[in-house]
Amino acid sequence: MAGLNGPLRLQPSSTTSSASFASRIVLLLTALPLALAAFAFMLQWRGEINDPSSAWPSDRQTFPGMDNSPIGSSGASTFSSVSRSSSSSSSSDCVEILSRSSSGSLSYYHGSSYDSDLNLRPRICITSSTSAGLEQILPWLYFHKVIGVSKFLLFVEGTAAKPDVSAVLESIPGVKVIYRTAKLEDKQAKSRIWNETWLSNFFYKPCNYELFVKQSLNMEMAIVMARDDGMDWIIHLDTDELLHPVGAREYSLRQLLSDVPGNVDMVIFPNYESSIERDDIKDPFSEISMFKKNYDHLPKETYFGLYKEATRGNPNYFLTYGNGKSAARIQDHLRPNGAHRWHNYMKTPNEIKLEEAAVLHYTYSKFSDLTSRRNRCGCKPTKEDSKRCFMLEFDRTAFMIASTASKEEMLRWFHEHVVWDDKQLNLKLLRKGILTRIYAPMSIIRGLRDSGIFTATIASASSQSKQKLLSSMENPQNNSVSGQNPMKDDLLQQSTSQESSKATARKVLETGSNQDDAVPPLSPPGLGDLLMET
Repeated sequence: MAGLNGPLRLQPSSTTSSASFASRIVLLLTALPLALAAFAFMLQWRGEINDPSSAWPSDRQTFPGMDNSPIGSSGASTFSSVSRSSSSSSSSDCVEILSRSSSGSLSYYHGSSYDSDLNLRPRICITSSTSAGLEQILPWLYFHKVIGVSKFLLFVEGTAAKPDVSAVLESIPGVKVIYRTAKLEDKQAKSRIWNETWLSNFFYKPCNYELFVKQSLNMEMAIVMARDDGMDWIIHLDTDELLHPVGAREYSLRQLLSDVPGNVDMVIFPNYESSIERDDIKDPFSEISMFKKNYDHLPKETYFGLYKEATRGNPNYFLTYGNGKSAARIQDHLRPNGAHRWHNYMKTPNEIKLEEAAVLHYTYSKFSDLTSRRNRCGCKPTKEDSKRCFMLEFDRTAFMIASTASKEEMLRWFHEHVVWDDKQLNLKLLRKGILTRIYAPMSIIRGLRDSGIFTATIASASSQSKQKLLSSMENPQNNSVSGQNPMKDDLLQQSTSQESSKATARKVLETGSNQDDAVPPLSPPGLGDLLMET
């Protein structure tokens, strides 16, 4: 019995030891996470760990291409401080359009700046000759800032040159305003362009021809200014046009042009034309999403097979021009070749035409665009005079209608020839690819408006505007030439060196050379061109 009971006396001691060991393990496993959590809390409290969840709101959203956009801290810091003061300013059509939504800034603009980063390449300059108001220029300008444009050279006349408008434009970083003064005209009168033949077919003609020459002279000056500012690319664009850099890895013009091979001198963006679905559009950039695609981006069978349905009785497939706009690499001997192209005095430029990216043309998008043709120049409402003043057939017809018809007749004509309210036809052409929906520019501009940047820019420039008005009253000469760079006598100076390409080219439609003569606005091919081919 003793032998049997001997081992049994050791069992309570063994059980106690095992329980003690297990409790130590449980205590260690409990204490270790608590100690680590306390240590992390102390480090964060002392500021040595950045909590990423506190850096941005949880609902942050971005558009494609926003990572490389020039949106940064200075612009956003202005929103909250300035929007309060802007709400008390007097109302106008411009402010109403630019501030329709004031529900608070969008989260993806927090902590961002609209000042361009000088280290980002390539650096892109847009030049424009405009007489538009702020309700058109500001959305146009800030949209292009978002997609990567660094510099804007604005040659202003009309409404754009008024002190209250130009003061706002001059207050925006990266914007240079050039006024059409007697001094500017004297400089341009001495341009070498007048002694050459490539633009001579447009000399000494009224209205659109005069504007075409003026744009070319402004582009010539812009090349020098852009080169002096260290720009890599220059684009001439009207303020009713938006670049659509689809096809890049991001929705970024900078990314698109950075992928262009170094031996390419010019990139052509085929244009799409807006197709409005009602006649009461007030803000085209944020209300229009339907566009007619360019001939270059359509199969020939589709284009000519649906040509009559797409024109709807109009003289051409597009109401206005169809030969796109272009970006030129800034280099020695660069010159304009009309408002749509660039050229070089010493060589034939190597150009490519992109298969996906485009320029969106918001033409005749408002009823007022019809009457503006009538008020643009002093031409008589005759067929002979309209042909002498306007290059494109639809512009001539619109001018005649606006000059001779009553308002009711004008509205009826506008609705019949411009407005695309036939939903069945639209659906058919959308399925066939003639029409397309494009939402990115609309979304970006609506986001910009919701952020308050437009009204903030106007409000922040108001005090400066008052000072400029007082200064202009005391010394008109100083105000009239502000923002001008001196025009160099020699336009063939050495340009900034270009970086070599880091990537392969985008898909291109064709590679070729430009004509020697200035390229005017041209209509897309018509059925007559098809008959000539066959």
